[in-house]
Amino acid sequence: MSHSISHRGVRSNPDGRFENQRRQAFDDGWDHPEDALPPLATTVMVDATRTIITRNDSPDIAFDRSINPYRGCEHGCAYCFARPGHSYLGLSPGLDFETKLFAKPEAARLLERELRKRSYRPAPIAFGTNTDPYQPIEGKWRVMRHCLEVLRDFNHPLTIVTKGHLITRDLDILAPMAARRLVHVGISLTTLDRDLCRRLEPRASVPAARIRAIRALTEAGIPVTAMVAPIIPMLTDHELERILAAAAAAGASSAIYILLRLPHEVKDLFAQWLGEHRPERAAHILSLLSQNRHGRLNDPRFGARMKGHGHHADLLAQRFHLACRKFGLHHKRDWDLDCSQFAPPHQAGDQLALL
Repeated sequence: MSHSISHRGVRSNPDGRFENQRRQAFDDGWDHPEDALPPLATTVMVDATRTIITRNDSPDIAFDRSINPYRGCEHGCAYCFARPGHSYLGLSPGLDFETKLFAKPEAARLLERELRKRSYRPAPIAFGTNTDPYQPIEGKWRVMRHCLEVLRDFNHPLTIVTKGHLITRDLDILAPMAARRLVHVGISLTTLDRDLCRRLEPRASVPAARIRAIRALTEAGIPVTAMVAPIIPMLTDHELERILAAAAAAGASSAIYILLRLPHEVKDLFAQWLGEHRPERAAHILSLLSQNRHGRLNDPRFGARMKGHGHHADLLAQRFHLACRKFGLHHKRDWDLDCSQFAPPHQAGDQLALL
C-alpha cells in the first residue's frame, strides 16, 4: 500500500462532504507485498470552463479577481486549504486532489475575450490564490505562460503566488512587465528543512530552489514578497526568523505570514499526516491550532481566518514584526501596481469601428 502512494501528501482518499455514501478501507488479512498496487499516477483532464476570471468581495484579501489555471494541485501539500474544492467535482479532497487534475487550456482565449469587453475595468488579477499555477504539469500544459502572454499584450497588472521554481522560466515576460509596475510575486516558504518539505509538500520545489527563485526574480527587477505560509505551531514556527532572514538575503522586499487553517476535510487529512509523520507532537499541534481559533481548527470569519487569536497568535505576530524590522522587510501590501496602462491591442477589424 505504501508503495502505491509514495511521494504523495496524504495517504487516504476519503469521500467528499457532499457524497451521500461513505467508503472505509478494511484490512481483511490478505494483503501481501507481492500484491502491492502500482504507483499512483497523475492524470490531467480538460476543464471545459466558459469563463476564467473569478470574482470575490472578501474584505480581508487584497484582490477582487483571480484566475486558477488548474483545479487540483500536484504539489500535494498535506495541509492545503484548497483540497475541499475537489468535493464539488464529486472527487476526494485526499489523493484525488493531487492526482486527478484539471487543466484549462482555453484560459488564455477566454481571458482575452473578457479583457476586450467594453464593460471591463482593470484591476490586478491574482494567480495562485487557490492552486499553484506553477505546479509540475505547467511544464507541459503552459496554461499560465499563455495567460501571461495575454496580460503582457494588454498591459494588465497581475500578482502571482507560487511554490514553484518553474516561475523563473517566464522571466522574459515578467521582467519587462515589472519594469512597467505590472507584476508582483509572492514565493511561499513553509520550511527550510528539505526532509520536512518532502514529507509535507512532496512535489513542490525544495526550499533551496524557492530561495533561488526569489534571487532570480529580484535580480530581474521583479518585486518579491516572502510568504511564510502556513506557519504550523510546534512544527515550523521555530523557523520563522530563519525563513525571513533567508528570503531577505535573497532579495525579497516584503513579507507576510499566515497561520495554518484546516477547513472541512483538511482537518482529518492533516491529523492523519501528523499521526504518521509526527505522532509524538500531533495532539500538541492540534491543541495549539484550536487554541488560536476559539476551540476550532478553522475560523472562517473575515479578518480572523489568516492570523488567529490568543497568546500564541499574538506571540507569532510580535516575532514576525520584529524580524521584518531586523531584516528590512516591509509587512504591508503596498505593491503599487499600475492599472492606467491597460489597453487592448489592435486586432483585425478594429478599423471598421472607426467608420
